[in-house]
Amino acid sequence: MTLKVEGDPGYGSMSAGCRFTGLDDSETVPLLIPDPELRQHTWKPLNKEELEKCAGGPGWKKIRSCLVLAFWVGWVIMLASAIAVIVQTPRMVTPLLLWWQKDPFYRLQLVVDAENGKTSSISRLSKQLPYLKSLGVGVLILEGLLRKDVSLPNLTQIDRGLGTRPQFRQLMTESRKAGLRIMLDLCEMGPFEPVLSNDTEVRSAGSGYMQDSLRYWLEQGVSGFEFCDTDVTSVKTLMEWGVLMREFSSQDDERILMVRQTGVTLPEVTMSNLVNGSLVKMVTKSLIPPSHHPLSAPEVAEAIETNLQMPQEDWPSWTVGGEVPWELQRTILILIMTLPGTPIIKYGDEINPIQDIYVNVSDGNGDATKQSLDELRRPLALFRSLSQSRAREEALHFGSFIFLPFNTTMSSSTFNATATPPLAFLRSWGCVQFLVVFNLGPEPHAVDPEWAQSLPDSGVFVTSTGLDRLGPVSLQSLKLQPHEAIVIKLFHTDNSS
Repeated sequence: MTLKVEGDPGYGSMSAGCRFTGLDDSETVPLLIPDPELRQHTWKPLNKEELEKCAGGPGWKKIRSCLVLAFWVGWVIMLASAIAVIVQTPRMVTPLLLWWQKDPFYRLQLVVDAENGKTSSISRLSKQLPYLKSLGVGVLILEGLLRKDVSLPNLTQIDRGLGTRPQFRQLMTESRKAGLRIMLDLCEMGPFEPVLSNDTEVRSAGSGYMQDSLRYWLEQGVSGFEFCDTDVTSVKTLMEWGVLMREFSSQDDERILMVRQTGVTLPEVTMSNLVNGSLVKMVTKSLIPPSHHPLSAPEVAEAIETNLQMPQEDWPSWTVGGEVPWELQRTILILIMTLPGTPIIKYGDEINPIQDIYVNVSDGNGDATKQSLDELRRPLALFRSLSQSRAREEALHFGSFIFLPFNTTMSSSTFNATATPPLAFLRSWGCVQFLVVFNLGPEPHAVDPEWAQSLPDSGVFVTSTGLDRLGPVSLQSLKLQPHEAIVIKLFHTDNSS
């Protein structure tokens, strides 16, 4: 059968030899003949000999040399850039802290215990030293060891109702074992009157007695003395005492003089010798002014805000000073332990008594109540938490201080003109920041999200007055309970400055 194609006889025509004779017959001539130039070229990998031949050519050698040179030049440039960044970046140099700048001080009033005549107060204190050290206390300031009416020649005599000289020497031995230092409080002692006398002979004799008394206690191992700013009005007296301190000081055991500020400002004599640190090493300042009655929450807040806003060249060591309501005691404790300077905690104010955990609190039936025991343990647990945080966190130890006033930037639903506004400050060291916020009033306060916008929004609770704040926190949703203080460690993110 002949294949017929209509149309141009020259298009698609087939010769007589190109026929289909049937389904079982093969074609005599293929319809399409492949073009040899259109065949796909098959690439084959080079063998070892061909690779060595190509690699040995001058072009490849030049390229390899350029690549190696570029690599080492780039590496040297990156190394030099890293070194330049490290050198030019400001480094946070950890300051060298002396022993009176490290751990909290604990002021203890020694009293005669008539009910426990077998054991003296000094002996009982010796047994408490390891426990005090476990709380984080570094220095003890003993009050009442000498009677206020003692004369200068008898300034080395211990009150017999408190103990004996051998018992005091045992106390010094136990304090060295426990790693505690002991200082004597000589503030407002009657014997200073002859030293301050205008009569030359009386002043000379009184100064001699005073020097001998101080020398005696230094020989016993005390680390220094605390005086009131009104006790020292002569540069000559300070210089004489300073020479005595240096005589008993060593590189690892420096003896110091400490002044308690009783007025709004320090006397010129004390201030001039505090600036260079040659004679007076520490100044103790009251956070709350002395008062005959407990101050109200607004009065406490005003006194604290006044102290925090005052410019401080050298931060003093802080103590509570005036009497505060019991519901604010833990709040003030957090404040003192987080402020710059050395905190001085007084027995009977924030921690009362020394070992609350062992006090037997009983109800009417003689059974210890769990709630009362928890209330007694809580101040101790809070003090231990604060002392541990202060010891390990550089920002709380010697970081910078920025006061953050709230003013009226509080939520309108929780803030009114008569309420006691919260207070806050920031402690910073490098990239580490701690926010301390405390509410002294009886009403809760919610923090306005627009307050302190430059601060990071997220953080984690470090401690609080109730020891019930744990885990992460957002400043946008922070709410302060009445009489509450909290410490937050802030987290920096990419979006925070």
